[in-house]
Parts: sequence; structure tokens; C-alpha cells
Amino acid sequence: MQDRTIDNALLALRKQIIRGNLDGLEHVEVLLVLRGIALPRVLPPWRENKARGHEIRQIILRALDGGPMALPEIAQAIAAARVEVYDKRLYQRTAQCLYKMKLAGMVRREGRAWGLV
Repeated sequence: MQDRTIDNALLALRKQIIRGNLDGLEHVEVLLVLRGIALPRVLPPWRENKARGHEIRQIILRALDGGPMALPEIAQAIAAARVEVYDKRLYQRTAQCLYKMKLAGMVRREGRAWGLV
């Protein structure tokens, strides 16, 4: 077996242990250090998409059903309906969704207010 294969297997095992919060991390890291391999940063696994099935789009449509609204008001409606979606980029994500809906002909913008077509 080639050294590179063993190194890659140990790195993959380390990643699996870190992501799964399993035991044995110290042993794997000692083996990697003894082999002269730097310990790279392990990124967390991709998070589950919390807005599947165009749920954000549906929330926006329900919010605009009551009349035209400005972007911050729409973002607040999303934050109120989906607490787990709220983060620092909610305003930006709302704007992106509105722009895509505008291209699809679902909403229109009149000044600062967005409304249904």
C-alpha cells in the first residue's frame, strides 16, 4: 500500500471522527503527526436546506397578498414565519428571492414597495 493512500485514509478517518463527534481522534492525529502530515481544518458538514419546496417564496406571496410591502417588511415576515431561517443575510436572501420572482413575473416593484402582479 502506498504511503499516500494511508495518509488519505487517516485524513478521511479524522474528518469522520470530527464530524460525527466520535472517540479516537487523539490516536488518529498522533499517527498523522508521526507520518509528518499537517492537520487540516475540518469544515462542518453541509447544513440541511431549511427552505425547501419554495417555502420562502410562499411566505413572500402570503405577505404580499395583504398589499405592497417594502423589502424590510417582507424580511420581517419571513423571520416571523421561519425562525430557523433568520440570520445575518436574511435581508439579502429576501432581495434575491424577490428578484427571481420578478423575473418569473410573479411580483413587481413600484418604487420601494413590492407587490403581486
